[in-house]
Parts: sequence; structure tokens; C-alpha cells
Amino acid sequence: MKKPDNPQDEQARLETLRSLSILDTPPEERFDRLTRMAKRLFGVPIALVSLIDENRQWFKSCFGLSVSETSRDISFCGHAILGNDLFIIPNTIEDERFADNPLVLNDPFIRFYAGCPLSAPNGRKLGTLCIIDHQPRSFGKEDLEALKDLASMVERELSAVQQATLDELTNISNRRGFMMLAQYSLHLCAREKISASMVFMDLDKFKPINDTFGHAEGDQALIAFTEQMKATCRDADIYARLGGDEFVMLLINTSKEHAENIVARLRQSVEQYNQEAKRGYGITFSHGITEFNPERQHTIEAMLADGDSLMYALKKSKG
Repeated sequence: MKKPDNPQDEQARLETLRSLSILDTPPEERFDRLTRMAKRLFGVPIALVSLIDENRQWFKSCFGLSVSETSRDISFCGHAILGNDLFIIPNTIEDERFADNPLVLNDPFIRFYAGCPLSAPNGRKLGTLCIIDHQPRSFGKEDLEALKDLASMVERELSAVQQATLDELTNISNRRGFMMLAQYSLHLCAREKISASMVFMDLDKFKPINDTFGHAEGDQALIAFTEQMKATCRDADIYARLGGDEFVMLLINTSKEHAENIVARLRQSVEQYNQEAKRGYGITFSHGITEFNPERQHTIEAMLADGDSLMYALKKSKG
């Protein structure tokens, strides 16, 4: 048996999947409807929407199986997400990669598999829409197109889930998306004893920009600040627009002192933008930093509250 390899973008792929906050959620008709269509259209006993987590494949929608997940190491879908095209095994017994797979030798006795990779809007592979039969079978051109069409419909539903966690203006995480991603990261930091710091930020004198230059220019200022923040953060950091002119960064493996250095770099980057853009106003911001203490701060809400208080104290001192 051949275990599936990890995609080259595995870490970013997992972050995209977790940002949906869809894992371990109850069944939804919008996904079940599509797996029912696949099951009926192809006349197969099993149809799944399978999402590939770090160590498992979890079924958002499942018809024909009594389990909700299996190990990623024995998954067919783990192989399917390594490519862009449909992954088809006409006869598993004749394929050395799968002939001795537990899912072939034991229940559900897979003999045929066809899986179409499901991509997020950013291109990261999340899992598959797949069909499974207990008998070997061929798969023609019309079958390929039909499964692709159904997979596209699943991708649209996944995109709708993601849109609920993205800020429409800046295209980064919104409050809901940040809370979900950051809480997962804090659990990891607590378990692995990794440091983390949160930076709560609020743009200074943002209302006068809107009042003087118009709301379109205010939007441009928010987008410009977002771009500087994104450029300053590292791959493992999480950042978001909480709402209005409030932003946040969760800096992983970062002490409070190091976080201050990162904020200083961000401030320098914003000042350089102001000088080059010459839009008639300058973007400035106040911030508060709180270092993660797992014994005192069990939730993201607690860290946000601390950072918010520190930020507003600084803002008030500016007058």
C-alpha cells in the first residue's frame, strides 16, 4: 500500500481548510443534495464530499458509509488532492498502490474509485467529491464531465462558506474567520508551549479621511493599510480586519518584545507608503500588544479584550 504524499503547499492548504470552520460540523442539505445526485447519476453505493485534514479524511457529506472519517494514510482522496485532474482507479485489486489497502481488503471493499479535487478560491485543494463502487468499472468521457460539473457545484458551496469568513473589502479574514483560525492556533501554542503575541490596531483619525475625501478614499486607506500589514506578517501569522478601522495580528512563536519590532516595521512601511502615495492625508495607527499566557487567557476573546484596552490607552494618550 502506498500512503499519499503531502502537497507542496500543505501548511497553507490546511490553513485555508481550517479557515472555513467546516470540519466536524453537522450535515447540510446543500452538500447532501450533491452527493445524492452523484450516487444516483452514477449508480454507485457510495458518494462523499471528503475534506483532507492533517491526519484524516473527514466526510462533510456521506452516503453509503457508516463512518464519518478515516485515516488519511489509507485514504484514496489523499492521493486525489495531489493533482488537478480526476483521480480514477478502475480496479483497485489490479493497482499496486491500493491492492492491500484496508479499505479494499475490508469493509467497504472498494473496487472502483473516482475523485475530483475540490479547490478553494485561492487554489488550495481542500478534498474531493468522490464516488465508490464495490465492483470494478470503466469511466467514460461523459462520466468525467458529469463528475467535474458536480464538483464545481460543491466548490461553489465551499466558496460560500469561505465568503462568510472573509472581509469583502480587504479580502483578508473578518472577525469570524479570525476567531476560528486564531483559537485553533492558540490551542496548538498551548499544547506545544509555543509563544504568541496579539497586536490589536486601530487607525488614527480615520473618520476625517471619510469626511474630507469621501468613503471611497476611506476604503482605499483600509486596503492600503491591509497591504502593508500583509507584507509585514510571516506565513504562520494570522491577521484580520475586525471591522471598521480595527485590525489584528496574531504573531506565532513571537514574544511581546519581538512583536514590538514587527509593529515598528509595519509603522515604517506605512510611513513609506504615505510618502510615496501622497494622497493628501497620512495613515497612522495605535496599537496594543498582549503576550499569550495560557494560564490566564484561555480564549481569543480574552486576548482581544486585553489588546483593545492597551490600544485605547495609547490612543487616549495621544490626545
